Amino acid sequence: MSETIFSKIAAGEIPADIIYEDELAVAFRDIDPKAPAHILVIPRQPITSLASADPADQALLGHCLQVCAKVAKQEGVEESGYRVVTNIGKDGGQSVFHLHFHVLGGRTLKWPPG
Repeated sequence: MSETIFSKIAAGEIPADIIYEDELAVAFRDIDPKAPAHILVIPRQPITSLASADPADQALLGHCLQVCAKVAKQEGVEESGYRVVTNIGKDGGQSVFHLHFHVLGGRTLKWPPG
C-alpha cells in the first residue's frame, strides 16, 4: 500500500486533532465533519480497506471497533446514539485508501445514508 495522508497522521508526520491514540490505532477529528461529532479511527498498520484485510487482522479490526466505542463515549454521544461507517472502494465513497472508520453522532442521522 502506498503512503496516504492517514498513514502520515498515524506516523506523526502531519498534524491532526488527535483525540485518542495507542500502539494500534489513532482517532482524530474529521476536517470536513458531517455531524457535530465526526471522528475518524484508523489502524496504524496500513490496510487499504475492510475488503483487503486478512484473517490475521481480526484482532486489530476488533480493537479499532472498540476504539470507536471509546471515542463515542468520550465525545458524549454514547447514550444518544452514533453511527460507525467504513467506506470501501470508489463506489462505496472511499477517498483515502487507508482503512478508516467514521464515528458520527451528535444529531439525528437519517437512513438510508448517501
